[in-house]
Amino acid sequence: MLDRRGLLAGSAALLAAGAARAQTTGSDLDLTGRFVQGGHAIGRTWPRALVFVDGESLTAASADGWFIVGFDRDAAGSVEIEARSDGRSARRVLSIAAGTFPSTAVNGLPPATVEPSDPALLARIRDEVLLKTEGFASRTDADGFRDGFAWPLESFRITSRWGAQRVLNGTPARPHFGIDLAAPQGSAIRAPAPGRVTLAQPSLHFEGGLVLIDHGQGLITAYLHQSRLEVREGQDLMRGDLIGRVGMTGRATGPHLCWRMKWRDRNLDPSLLVKS
Repeated sequence: MLDRRGLLAGSAALLAAGAARAQTTGSDLDLTGRFVQGGHAIGRTWPRALVFVDGESLTAASADGWFIVGFDRDAAGSVEIEARSDGRSARRVLSIAAGTFPSTAVNGLPPATVEPSDPALLARIRDEVLLKTEGFASRTDADGFRDGFAWPLESFRITSRWGAQRVLNGTPARPHFGIDLAAPQGSAIRAPAPGRVTLAQPSLHFEGGLVLIDHGQGLITAYLHQSRLEVREGQDLMRGDLIGRVGMTGRATGPHLCWRMKWRDRNLDPSLLVKS
């Protein structure tokens, strides 16, 4: 099992060259982050300015002028970010590097977890989709992302990288929009940044024990397969607060944390927000 420092050193080669931290500055619009597919830009501009992404108004800066924009797995090679406030505007065009996404196989899953067919189970899954959709729709007026993230586990081993093409029991599935962190059963899972719990469900069919946290402006992180939840919906968290415990509930073959992130329905790699 690697500690965080060993992991960061050992996995540096796994990050695409375009995932290196980048920065572009201007008098009215500063952007830093990982300008790569699955990455992000953290911006600073006028307080409460509207933020447009490729001409579409998608978010607004916080009271201190902070905002975040995410780049999905299939993001185009360039993106225009513009801030507008009181007749003023500032814009930047970013080059988005292509990501590198491997293929991974997961075998030994119960068939019902891969292709459910039981009517009662399908009804349960539909109900759970509604719960998750509501949790991901949160738009907390906060900027808990502004100082970056910590790893949610103290000691772990990466067993599946973000964005990997999944093959489940020999059948190709949608890409894996999480990073899998193997750790002993019961290991403490801690909040990587300030946020508010928008969903806390102990036993979902696919995810098992699931917690969603809104870090501000619709940047939501998800923590799957937990054996025990230590938070409740609506609870405000600080960095380092206990979320729950590593398990293997839901669709899992061993104890691990699947860590996911979304920004306004775009899937992001949460590890790229970790400050080394």
